Amino acid sequence: MDFNLPHEILQMQEMVRDFAVNTVEPLAHEIEETNRIPDSLMRQAAQLGLFGLSIPEEYGGVELDMVAKCAVYEALGHAHMGFGGVISAHASIGTTGLLALGNEEQKRRYLPRMASGELITGFAITEPSSGSDAANIRTRAEKRGNEYVLSGTKHYISNAPIAGLLTVIAITDPSQGPRGLSAFLVEMDTPGVTVGKIDDKMGQKGALSAEVIFEDCAVPASALLGEENTGYREALKILTNGRVGIAARATGAMERLIELSVNHAKLREQFGKPIAEFQAVQFMLSEMAVDMETSRCLWQKVAWMVDNGKNVGKDASIAKLHATEALSRVADKAVQIAGGMGYIKEYPIERWYRDQRLLRIYEGTSEIQKLIIARALLA
Repeated sequence: MDFNLPHEILQMQEMVRDFAVNTVEPLAHEIEETNRIPDSLMRQAAQLGLFGLSIPEEYGGVELDMVAKCAVYEALGHAHMGFGGVISAHASIGTTGLLALGNEEQKRRYLPRMASGELITGFAITEPSSGSDAANIRTRAEKRGNEYVLSGTKHYISNAPIAGLLTVIAITDPSQGPRGLSAFLVEMDTPGVTVGKIDDKMGQKGALSAEVIFEDCAVPASALLGEENTGYREALKILTNGRVGIAARATGAMERLIELSVNHAKLREQFGKPIAEFQAVQFMLSEMAVDMETSRCLWQKVAWMVDNGKNVGKDASIAKLHATEALSRVADKAVQIAGGMGYIKEYPIERWYRDQRLLRIYEGTSEIQKLIIARALLA
C-alpha cells in the first residue's frame, strides 16, 4: 500500500488549505453575522476551481478523481464549515447525478456554468414525510404530453436559496413504490417553483437551506435525468458517494481543532505551567489524534474504492459514521481544553462545536449508517 498522494494533489490540497485558513477563516465572523458567504469568497472559490471539482475539463472543470476531490474536501475542513457546505453540496451531490446520468445536451447546457460558479446546484430529495425514509417520497411528476408536471414539497434543501438548478427526485409511477421514482433537472426560475423561508439553523451559517415547493411546475421531458423510474437507485448512489466527502471534511475539521487545541495548551498556564504539561490534557490530545488519523485512513480507502469501481455501500457508511462521530468527540474535547474560552463566540472552537453537529444528520444519519452496515453484514 502506498499512502503518498500524488504531488499535484498535494499541491492543490495545500493551496486550498491556505485559502481556507488565510482567506475564508478571517471572514468567519462576517459569515456568522450575515448568514451569507461573501461574493468575494465565491469568486475566489470559482477561480480556484472549487465549483468544478467533479466536472470534466472539456466542460470547464478540473475533473478530480474521488481521492483527489476528498483531499480538497479535507483541506476545506480547516475553514468555516458553512463555506465548505456550500462547495460540497454543489460539487458533490449537486453535480454527480448530472455527470453520471446526463446526456450530452444536458451536460453542455449546464456543466460549463456549474464549473465556473455561475450556476449553483443542489440535490432535492428530503421531504416533510421522508427524511431517512427516502422511499416515502410524495412529490409527484406526472407525464403530460412532452412535459412532466411536478407537485410537492421538499425541505432542508442545501443551496436552495442560491441555486439555479436542482436535481429533484419525484414519483413517476406510484404503483412501483420506490422503484417508481425518477430524477429531474429543474431550473429554479421555472414557473411553479417557490423557495420558502431560509432555515434558521443552529450552525453552518452561510450554508443556506430552505423548503422548495412545486405547484403544477411543468418541465420539458428533456429535464428527465437518466431513464424514468430509476431515480431511487441513482439517488442512493449519489448519497453513498457523497458520504466519503463528508468523512474527508470531518477529518480536516478535526485536524484544525487539534492545531487550535495544541496551540492553546502550550500558551495557557495554570498552577505555574502550561496546561500542555498536564497528563489529562495530553490524554485528550492523544485521543483526538487517534480519531483524526483513523478517519483519514477510512476516507482514503473508500475514495480509492470509488475510483476503482468497487461497491462502497457499506464502507462509505463506515467512513461517514466513524468520521462524523469522531469529529463530535474531538470538538467536545477541544471545548474542554479551551475551558471558558471554548464557550465564547469570539473563539472559533465554539463555532466548530455547533457546526459539526449537522454532519451526523444530513446525507444519512448515524443510525441509518449503522443500519446499512448491519444489513451488509447480515446479507
